[in-house]
Amino acid sequence: MKKPGGADKKKGRRSSGALQNGVRDPNSDTPPRKQAAKKDVFQLFAEKVRDHKELVSRWAVLQETRVEYFRGKDFVSFLKNHPEVKEVLESEKNLEAEDIANILLSKNLLVRCDRVVKTVRPGKKKLSTWPAHLEIFPEQVFSDNDAFFAWAFVKQRPLWQTLLSILWPVLTLAICLFPVYPHRCKLLILYSCAGLLLLILSLLLFRATIFGAVWIILGKRVWFFPNILAEEATLGELFRFWPNKDEEEPPKWTARLFYAIVAVLVILLLRHHAPDEAARARYQKRMSNIIDDVLEWSPSLALSGMMEKQQPVVNATESASNFSDESKAGSEKVAPPDGTGGGSILEQHDGEDMESVEDTDQHQNHHNSI
Repeated sequence: MKKPGGADKKKGRRSSGALQNGVRDPNSDTPPRKQAAKKDVFQLFAEKVRDHKELVSRWAVLQETRVEYFRGKDFVSFLKNHPEVKEVLESEKNLEAEDIANILLSKNLLVRCDRVVKTVRPGKKKLSTWPAHLEIFPEQVFSDNDAFFAWAFVKQRPLWQTLLSILWPVLTLAICLFPVYPHRCKLLILYSCAGLLLLILSLLLFRATIFGAVWIILGKRVWFFPNILAEEATLGELFRFWPNKDEEEPPKWTARLFYAIVAVLVILLLRHHAPDEAARARYQKRMSNIIDDVLEWSPSLALSGMMEKQQPVVNATESASNFSDESKAGSEKVAPPDGTGGGSILEQHDGEDMESVEDTDQHQNHHNSI
């Protein structure tokens, strides 16, 4: 009877040692792979929920780190409208949204946060729906009453971001090589960039004009494309057309009247100082010359221009040497080494002096006779 007891003790020791060392227990019903999969079920659920487009989320700063966060009430409504997401949880798919969120908090997949600014700013009726700065909440428990939750794991980078990071250096090199492109490629790039810039400026001018007109006439703040200038916005939010709901107090009629008068004065001033047709033509010609210089530049033309600049320098040196040679030859002709030319010059000078003396004598004789 002692042997079976000793065998059971040895068996228990082996099983406990196997569990501690991570070795598979032969008597266990669940394989280790399924146990590991159960541990990763909530990780897969969190990644699936985070990648889902129906869960509204924003970006904020949490302890000097940008995080993606959502509201507790949005998480509850999301799981009610999309129960198929919980199929990843397998046996835990019947849990309530609050229980699932608490498990995610315990596994450090979520972090409960709170807004940093807890007071209403002047001129607003209530706090911001999506605060830009967050702090960690002391109690890490799920709540759907003005509670925010940030994802605490690193999201896997999609393929397009990897390709974009590879294409950035290639694009930079292509921009640097723009001067050596063919003429047609330069025209295509120039008109494409000019059209894109004109589209952006027209869009900004359009939304500013609509905002000013509606604000002055109706006292409402209407910004079409409200996120077009946002620093932290997804691609879908960036090009959202419909404006946000105006939650601020309406402006006073005196302010609206003042800005209406200022707008009219600015329009009249711009119209009075608008350039005439001649000035516009001169400016257009100047800009077209600059653009033509950029488009028509090529390495061959640059090298030919450099050679033309060097050619006059060579000619100048040659003319200088020729001039020095001619001056030397002239000096040799004026003062020959045998001295014959020098004597003739002295004789001519003496003859001129004698003639001047004779003229003075004749002048004196004529004066005495008179």
